[in-house]
Amino acid sequence: MGFVFITIAAIIAAFSVALGAFAAHGLQAQLSAQSLEVFKTAVHYQFIHALALFALGILLVVLGTQTGTTSVGLGGFYTAGVAWVIGILLFSGSLYGLTLTEWRWLGPVTPLGGLSFIIGWVSLAVAGWRMAAQQAVTYSGQV
Repeated sequence: MGFVFITIAAIIAAFSVALGAFAAHGLQAQLSAQSLEVFKTAVHYQFIHALALFALGILLVVLGTQTGTTSVGLGGFYTAGVAWVIGILLFSGSLYGLTLTEWRWLGPVTPLGGLSFIIGWVSLAVAGWRMAAQQAVTYSGQV
């Protein structure tokens, strides 16, 4: 799953750069200053979470190869990655839609994307905490 997250992250990051360039060079004349800021916020959150997903993918690859950890022990990490992808689609996607179309029904979708981001970060924290506790137990039995 680590390599899948790395691949998805690279694609999402590439779209972030393209959409950021589109905002900077193609949308200034078409959007109000407020709408342009909303669009830039969407790009910003998309890019941050693409980088987080990339780092998580690398972590999963390293953990899987160095420790032989099974997917069962990495479930919280997988949850974080999936939640971030859902968050990008819902949060950034709804903001793009709101700024480029008249689809006001997308407004209530944005907080769901934000909630997905939060779920991802909390899942990462819990998974890290559990892994640290598991290693503490493992190392305490060794002299």
